[in-house]
Amino acid sequence: MARIISIINEKGGSGKTTTAVSLGAYLTKFGRKVLICDLDPQGNATISLGFSPKKATLNLYHSLSGEIPLRGIIKNTSLFNLDLAPASADLAGSNIELLEQEEREKVLRKILSPVVNNYDFILLDPPPSLGILTLNALFASKEVIIPIQCEYFALRSLEQLFEIFELLKQNLNKDFSDVFALLTMYDIRNNLSHEVVKKVRENFPGKVFETIIPRSVRLAEAPKFGKTIFQYAPESKAAKAYERLAEEVITLKK
Repeated sequence: MARIISIINEKGGSGKTTTAVSLGAYLTKFGRKVLICDLDPQGNATISLGFSPKKATLNLYHSLSGEIPLRGIIKNTSLFNLDLAPASADLAGSNIELLEQEEREKVLRKILSPVVNNYDFILLDPPPSLGILTLNALFASKEVIIPIQCEYFALRSLEQLFEIFELLKQNLNKDFSDVFALLTMYDIRNNLSHEVVKKVRENFPGKVFETIIPRSVRLAEAPKFGKTIFQYAPESKAAKAYERLAEEVITLKK
């Protein structure tokens, strides 16, 4: 049965989608079969994997609305063992339609259930907000990765997100087995980056991945070519960092 992991941050630009796509790619390198679910109407994960959201006539919206089973919208990517449930702008409609459904926060979990035995990992990439699509992602997963940019407000962002998880636990009877922060966009030349790493590790002991993702031009370039960093620049520092992250994630359940 697949390990389902949500990769979330309510703040854009934290490296959320880059992490979903890059981690997924490197998990395949270690022999795992992976499905990435793009829940963001902007479709950045879909674009990063070489597909056009405008041409994704069958996408996650149609599965969330009950029109088409998830199997019917999944696409094989150019990377062996990496599949995609694509997004399109249609998903913006799910923000409204899901609110009208019973147990609206559990719809994604239900549509994933027929495919959980087909994969080792299912990575969920919801929008950078805490709306109904993100809530669905959280309810569908037991593990959460929070990419946190190495900047001044990183600590406050993490505190807020952990407070939200506590509220979910208390009010909706939802618990998570593992919630880990991932430090991203680290600049070795920047004293602030060093300070942020130190403070985050001090304040959240045992809840921060050892791997730190460096700021990287290569990471920014890869989506233009519809490729993962594993395919585009496998020798880059960022690629090596995501390879280490994949090893860490696999080891969590050993």
